[in-house]
Amino acid sequence: MTINRRSFLNTSAALLSAAALPRIAGASVSSAPGDGGTLIYAVPEDATQLVSFLDTNTRNRNISAKITEGLLRYDTQFKPQPLLATSWDISADGLRYTFRLRANVKWHDGQPFMSADVRYSLLTQQKLGPRGRISLANVARIETPDPLTAVIVLSRPAPYLIKAFSSAELPIVPQHRYGDSDPLTNPNASAPIGTGPFIFEKWVRGSYVSLRRNPDYWRTGTPHLERVIFKVASDPAAISVALENGEAHAGNNIALVDLARLARNPQLRVDDTYDAYLNNGAFLEFNNEHSALAKPEVRHAIAQALDRNFIRDNIYHRHANLIDSPVPRVLSNYYDDSTFHYPFDPAAANAALDRAGYPRQADGVRFALRLTYLTSNDLKNAASYTRSALGKIGIKVTILEGDLPTFLKRVYGTREFDINLNGLGRLYDPSVGVQRFYWGDGVKHPLVWINASHYQNPDVDQLFVRAAVETDDTRRASLFKQAQQIVGRDLPVYPLVSIPSIQVYNARVRNLNNSIDLMAGDFSDTWIDTKANA
Repeated sequence: MTINRRSFLNTSAALLSAAALPRIAGASVSSAPGDGGTLIYAVPEDATQLVSFLDTNTRNRNISAKITEGLLRYDTQFKPQPLLATSWDISADGLRYTFRLRANVKWHDGQPFMSADVRYSLLTQQKLGPRGRISLANVARIETPDPLTAVIVLSRPAPYLIKAFSSAELPIVPQHRYGDSDPLTNPNASAPIGTGPFIFEKWVRGSYVSLRRNPDYWRTGTPHLERVIFKVASDPAAISVALENGEAHAGNNIALVDLARLARNPQLRVDDTYDAYLNNGAFLEFNNEHSALAKPEVRHAIAQALDRNFIRDNIYHRHANLIDSPVPRVLSNYYDDSTFHYPFDPAAANAALDRAGYPRQADGVRFALRLTYLTSNDLKNAASYTRSALGKIGIKVTILEGDLPTFLKRVYGTREFDINLNGLGRLYDPSVGVQRFYWGDGVKHPLVWINASHYQNPDVDQLFVRAAVETDDTRRASLFKQAQQIVGRDLPVYPLVSIPSIQVYNARVRNLNNSIDLMAGDFSDTWIDTKANA
């Protein structure tokens, strides 16, 4: 179901009823949080499932974290804070993580939360999770000596692991809901039971997801909101209109061309806080099993045919930055961009393709490629630009359209693509976020979001394996830098630009974010100030 601007406004009005926000004319603000009200949050695309247990796509994470919790949350310095775990110890050798769990926490169906749920959740994500398979790779077993203690025992150290236990990244799900069923097809994915501040109520696919306040939430006095509704509008411009008309209280993935206008609106606030947990970026991935793309010199030529400044300035409207390595620059100890230099130079690209043995034919075409892209308005525009840019160097590009399930099947299943524009989270540590871009295991054991290029380099795999267990940060940094230097030369994946995490919200909405994970916070502190001057 596609929601256009008019139908978005009509259905939102019905959902909002008395919760619609009056206009803001003054600056008077209530000092204490008020309870009640419905928050309408506009999103451009529907989720694929409502718990980020085995699919960590951003649209899933942002809803999941309101329902299903992790062991920890993190402050802006990545310092862990209690959530379902109240305290934790890491042994001196880094091989035992002991978590003491919060007492008297109940699942939304009334069953008690216990250490067995932690064991089931983490071991299942280790086996089947696209990121859990890497972040939990060194987990040998999980001991549950009592219902409120979980001990993660590692075969080798994992110095990044303590940063991985957020609600969106490694959610804890109810073992009793899954039983012995296949976790990939369990109904909890579409009607989740969690321990979080909001209880799943209804999912009308393609239209909205409704959550209601958890009256028995373990954190006394929260949440403040009575209900949260995630409303789908596949036209990004519809989100802007809904925010301006008061039909939505907040939204993300706003049409970037609208941001300057929205920022001038005194009723709205623009939050462009950098997401240092996900570190999202746009990348061009080359299918290394394609006869031409298997040659690094061809990949280099394609990189030189793309003007990343144009992508930044005209597709992301200067709300993005060029990225020159898969490792985020904010992880400065690990960063190395020394081999990722492919300046925009179509003449050099043409010459390189001639030398590689791909001359233009009579029709001017050297060869043809199929281009897929992760479904987003910006990457769709980037796909159109890529087709045009490669056409100028004699590569005919056909863009393959499709929704998210179609995209995932083509790229990670049937592999019906040659080049792919993807949005990937580089995350809080290269072992978790970046390794999966190149991980050879993803060829033998395919999973979504892992090594779409089917790049295989045993030296790179070994560098990441060693870095994942290295506890000396200087030696660890050296390993990551060596890996970056190799993949920068091989270029199975070409970094393009950062993907901004931008939210726009009504000025009456308070405390929208309460986590370093930004949109994947839990809304437990969010409230609507109905006493501000109207």
